[in-house]
Amino acid sequence: MDLTEDELLTAIRRVLSGAGPEVVVPVGDDAAVVQPGSGDLVLTTDAMVEGSHFVRDMITARDLGHKAITVNVSDVAAMAGSPRYALCALTLTDEVDAAWTMELFGGMREACDEYACTLIGGNLARGRDVTVAVTLTGEVAPGRALTRGGALHGDVVVVTGTLGAAAAGWRIKQLRGRLDDEDLAAIRRADRPVARVGEAQVLARHGATAMIDVSDGLSLDLSRLCEASGVGARVRIADLPAGPHALPEEVLGGGEDYELIATLPSAETADAVRAELDEAFGVPLSEIGEIDGGHGLVAVEADGQEHPLTPAGWDHFR
Repeated sequence: MDLTEDELLTAIRRVLSGAGPEVVVPVGDDAAVVQPGSGDLVLTTDAMVEGSHFVRDMITARDLGHKAITVNVSDVAAMAGSPRYALCALTLTDEVDAAWTMELFGGMREACDEYACTLIGGNLARGRDVTVAVTLTGEVAPGRALTRGGALHGDVVVVTGTLGAAAAGWRIKQLRGRLDDEDLAAIRRADRPVARVGEAQVLARHGATAMIDVSDGLSLDLSRLCEASGVGARVRIADLPAGPHALPEEVLGGGEDYELIATLPSAETADAVRAELDEAFGVPLSEIGEIDGGHGLVAVEADGQEHPLTPAGWDHFR
């Protein structure tokens, strides 16, 4: 590192200047101070570790910073909340220079501007691997947070956007070959995911009973929703919306799509949500199955054959 810690912090504060009036004490003191909102507080945290979540020479610092904020915003969105404030604990190695670090915070600032939240503080440290750990607060109307635990027998299962493109993008990047437009679209899904904040609030307003974001893979995250709700789900494989260049196993268990899985009371409700999401955001909504009274997941193939669907996806400890 070619700057001292204090010099780097001064430079970072310049990048992150412009906090709103609700921030009483911004970056630069022992802790930040903000004025609380009127809703319930939503809290989440996520760490991106070099070698586990990213390879530094395969993603730009700006994209990494943007993604570090976005994946946390997605967790708040899955609770039907709105993001408010972010804190970042950043561990840097001796190989990382100030220019890379400033690009990282530039990406964070960009994501914060996009999602109307503010980076208000954090910590810098030196270590063996680069780690970008973000804590994010959000707000939701009192008593209106959506959880994984409310799905009911007879609900329809829906998912926003498309699935598997992020995993396909990571696979394509590793090949390091010539890229076509669909390759680039898949890589962008891996490097610059989108948090479905507005879409989540539409789903909540139409009576969604449960919701989760697809961070680790459709089948794994849907199984978590079902377990929390004490129900099972039937998944129509032919109706799963595949993203650019996504293989079947990436659609089911690729992870890092950050789309939303939700359960809705009826197919008519799903039709109404689909129309609103298309008009407001240009984002498709796919009805992929239904909740039943069993346990676990059942795959329903295009020819009507059924078989157990084993949850697959990202697991840090396997």
